[in-house]
Amino acid sequence: MEKRNPNMTFVSGAMDRTFSLRRKEIVEQEPHVVLVKNRWPALFLEYQVNCEFHRLTMINLKRTFLEAVDTHTPRLLQMFRNRRAHLGEEMQTLLDSLDKQTSDISMHRKTVALRGLPLFLKDYGAEKILTTCLNTDPEADYTKGVKMAIMTVIEDDVGASASPPHIEDYAIILEEIVEMHNICDLPNAFALFFGLLYALNFQYPKELKYTCEVIQKVFLGLGDVCSARVQSFKNKLLQ
Repeated sequence: MEKRNPNMTFVSGAMDRTFSLRRKEIVEQEPHVVLVKNRWPALFLEYQVNCEFHRLTMINLKRTFLEAVDTHTPRLLQMFRNRRAHLGEEMQTLLDSLDKQTSDISMHRKTVALRGLPLFLKDYGAEKILTTCLNTDPEADYTKGVKMAIMTVIEDDVGASASPPHIEDYAIILEEIVEMHNICDLPNAFALFFGLLYALNFQYPKELKYTCEVIQKVFLGLGDVCSARVQSFKNKLLQ
């Protein structure tokens, strides 16, 4: 039997006991993220994002989301291929990258599925949320003016011609600050980003509106009534 970290147990207990107070403050006062973090620093720990989502919805965020990504990736990639001629150059590049990946092919397929989802849903402006930087870029260069983003940090290897580039890290930016980093892959980054939106009572970013609706209503099963665009997508995905 796996031993439970006593400190994690203590923190979870304290967060459980203060949940009602925390929700009241976040919903009624709408504080800036930096103030929330000063008041409730544990809320930005990876395991507590999952715990807070469970407190809010009774759903295990990471397990449910990652299982949904595993289940739907083959069909998503098929849908992308069927529509590739109509989905633009960026989708073409994503699908072409599937043939170039030689290591951890399963994770790369899931990454392409998630990166292609907003393109398929026509979430115009998604590139403002799903952003990329080099590991040598000054932090201020890629956080200034950014309300929220999932950042892919790639290795700055000028002399290398390898494709695809080496991904060093995934990070989540909220209100111009890197609030979480050292995230292992894009599916986990998506789950944590979505969990933080719930925990902080943020509205879905307009640039990722339909993608977030798919995550909520199709992948996580939270809510039955979908927008026309997401209902059409759901019908195609599950047929």
